[in-house]
Amino acid sequence: MAFVIGSACIDTMDRACMDECPVDCIYEGDRKLYINPVECIDCGACVPACPMDAISNATTVSAADSAFVADNAAFFTEPLPGRDSVLGNPGGATKVGRIGLDTHLVGTF
Repeated sequence: MAFVIGSACIDTMDRACMDECPVDCIYEGDRKLYINPVECIDCGACVPACPMDAISNATTVSAADSAFVADNAAFFTEPLPGRDSVLGNPGGATKVGRIGLDTHLVGTF
């Protein structure tokens, strides 16, 4: 199971986790970062790098952030607001750059 970035990242986005990720699976939305659950290799390198403690294993995410498990996946599997197609699994965040869009859940914060 992949790691998940929760609510503490919204409007903070320190990005230190992106530098630590060995497979470049952390993508940048507009107000939050997202971990691609297919590309993530479950190494956990991102967890200690996050100064906001926003990253946790999807199996141990707090109850308050439980909706972010599905939300992180939805960023890649459902069309984001204003897009006609899904992002999918592009094989690295550096390839696509900043997405600049967020999921509906992040829009509610």
